[in-house]
Amino acid sequence: MGLDLPHGGHLSHGFMTPKRRVSGTSIYFESMPYRLDESTGLVDYDMLEKTATLFRPRLIIAGASAYPRDFDYPRMRKHITYRIDTFWKIADAVGAFLMMDMAHISGLVAASVVANHFEYCDIVTTTTHKSLRGPRGGMIFFKKDPVLGVDLESAINNAVFPGLQGGPHNHTIGGLAVCLKHARSPEFKAYQNQVVSNCRALANRLVELGYTVVSGGTDNHLVLVDLRPLGIDGARVKKILDMASITLNKNSVPGDKSALVPGGIRIGSPAMTTRGFKEKEFIAIGDFIHEGVQITIDAKGLVSGSSKLQEFLKFAVSSDFLLTDKVSSLRSRVEALTTQFPIPGV
Repeated sequence: MGLDLPHGGHLSHGFMTPKRRVSGTSIYFESMPYRLDESTGLVDYDMLEKTATLFRPRLIIAGASAYPRDFDYPRMRKHITYRIDTFWKIADAVGAFLMMDMAHISGLVAASVVANHFEYCDIVTTTTHKSLRGPRGGMIFFKKDPVLGVDLESAINNAVFPGLQGGPHNHTIGGLAVCLKHARSPEFKAYQNQVVSNCRALANRLVELGYTVVSGGTDNHLVLVDLRPLGIDGARVKKILDMASITLNKNSVPGDKSALVPGGIRIGSPAMTTRGFKEKEFIAIGDFIHEGVQITIDAKGLVSGSSKLQEFLKFAVSSDFLLTDKVSSLRSRVEALTTQFPIPGV
């Protein structure tokens, strides 16, 4: 389910209660989101507990696609299970199932780089093609013993097939088997540790350059940057960086009003880590992004007569764009660096 959280990124956090069955394969759910503390960029667990007590959800969902911290950040790593344990206690207190969607961090979980949620959750879901680096697909884990009087195995199996899933793709299953075997290797664990180390190096460099990094840093594979203090947005920055051969996501940040013109950007470290980048190169990435942001700020000032995003996007690719040489210079330096690190298998 999508959540109305202040920094967007379709975080899969929230409460769900079945409302009415509409067909043999579909159920409507009444949902209630919980939110971040906008002053810290962290999940507000106190409000989560109060909301759960009032709403009495049947299912509490954890998991994130744009949350740069592990759930235990306020308690530091020596209390690494506290915040997950909090989810568990809240779910138990209100009689709810606890589900974790670890799609974006499953590779980090497999390598024990971030907290392991399996001990606390009744259901865990994930895709297999993100940080796990497998083929496109998904996996569902569940407790074998009945939970709250429900046989999860039968309920989930019957919901998936034949209602929602068609024929299996054997080549994908084979690819996933190879992926999961590799996830048990020392090489994979070293890779995931490098993913986090690289991401922290990037976050630290951006902070040094004066950027507002949501939550103040990162514990995982992504950095969320708030560009609003610079008077610019993520959509415009993304366009200029695209032109300079830098790919990242525009992303909502705490307090945003629009997901179409969000106030931030989200940067991930797994892809370039796979190509062999280390901390030194990620510091250079931070410098490249900074240069692209400065070009964007200059370009925004050159757009006459309109503050609309579409006018900016048209202007950036027009013959009237006066910053083409700066973008080309940035692109040539970006490509000079990245071509030293070939894509695996190419």
